[in-house]
Amino acid sequence: MKGSSLMNSLSNSNIKHLKEVVFLSEGVQNLVSKDVDELLRIVAADKRAELKIFTGEVVRFGNRCKDPQWHNLDVYFEKQCRGLTRPKQLKAEPEVTMGQLLTLVQHTADLYRELSILDKLEQDDQQKNQGGTNSTPTPKGRELYLKQELKGQRKQVKLLKKKSLWSRSMEDVMEKLVDTVIYLNQQSKSVFESASSSGCPSMQHRLGPAGLALHYANIVLQIDSIVSRSSPMTSIARSSLYQSLPPDIELSYRSRLASFRVGKKLDVPAIKAEIEQILCWFSPVAINTAKAHHGFGWVGEWADTGSGGGRKPNGLNDINRVETFNHADKVSTEAYIVELLLWLNQLTNQLKIDADLGKVESNPDSPNFPNQLPSQTASTLPSEHDGDDLVHKDNHIILDRIEPREETIGDILVVDFDSGHATEKSLVSGVDGVQIEHVC
Repeated sequence: MKGSSLMNSLSNSNIKHLKEVVFLSEGVQNLVSKDVDELLRIVAADKRAELKIFTGEVVRFGNRCKDPQWHNLDVYFEKQCRGLTRPKQLKAEPEVTMGQLLTLVQHTADLYRELSILDKLEQDDQQKNQGGTNSTPTPKGRELYLKQELKGQRKQVKLLKKKSLWSRSMEDVMEKLVDTVIYLNQQSKSVFESASSSGCPSMQHRLGPAGLALHYANIVLQIDSIVSRSSPMTSIARSSLYQSLPPDIELSYRSRLASFRVGKKLDVPAIKAEIEQILCWFSPVAINTAKAHHGFGWVGEWADTGSGGGRKPNGLNDINRVETFNHADKVSTEAYIVELLLWLNQLTNQLKIDADLGKVESNPDSPNFPNQLPSQTASTLPSEHDGDDLVHKDNHIILDRIEPREETIGDILVVDFDSGHATEKSLVSGVDGVQIEHVC
């Protein structure tokens, strides 16, 4: 699956998609870079790292073969890359070779699924035969059906063994894998030739190397979940959100909260519209980050891709790391998160004002209802300035109680940033009902 994903990502159609769609998206432009050449260098570095991992796996498999010609392939690949040996002639088109390998992989996955079913049937049959006189007798028709089902399952397993990697020796597969590695190296050089000559991009002040990409994605998804609800934000949700803020964001939020003002008075729908203008491009980056972490590793990739029947051609649905928070600039990302928190504060404040106003209007026994309602509202409800101060004080109370810790509150992951890692597992609700499982 890794080889197939790499081959798809290096195809001409995918590179065109990168330049014409991905690089021009708001998320990439606002968080990573507006320079196409720099973005190409970033993608090229990512693909070289992925290819290095894939090549290492092929070398490891080769060293386990009995035939010594497949040993120490790392030296052979290095000479091929440097042009120190005659270029190897591929026996078949790379796409054809990869298609054959994917077919073997798919049959192998089907085989292990059918083996699990066969094991269950054999256990049931063994327990029935060893049940003794106290076991409940099985009707004759039912017993015949179970025997036929067991026989059919064994036949299915036997067929899949012949069609899968089960019946192939490592030597049979190694030649296809070696051809794939050589082709991917050639294609990578061809596609990113200009990017390779410009050197490696700087990874300073990026969220991925800082270990903050997943946590920042978690914060954005929490805000998105809160805003998407029709009901007001609960104190638990607010406390959980503020407790998950890293120190830099918390400090910036506090410093800007007192001075943040809106030019004109906005109602709840208008405030939500302001938040959605940021979330419409910010939230997809967070979702991509969560999905990329969820699918990390060989097992995760297979679980995400399945049989490949629902995949778009040429790997266009594969998530590029440039579309996640991995390469996002730390300062820019924090600025947008603080902006969301400030608007969320405005939303909470306005919801409180509307709720208090609704209580006054729904109380006909009030001596000031309805003639003196405006004066009562003006005297008893907080003004926009006062409301900000109240929420400001309230947030200070919450933030002052924050202690560095690691716990799961409800379905929100709180990560200890002082230690730089987390071992908790959580399920966070994303946009459009998407649920994302985080394993840090």
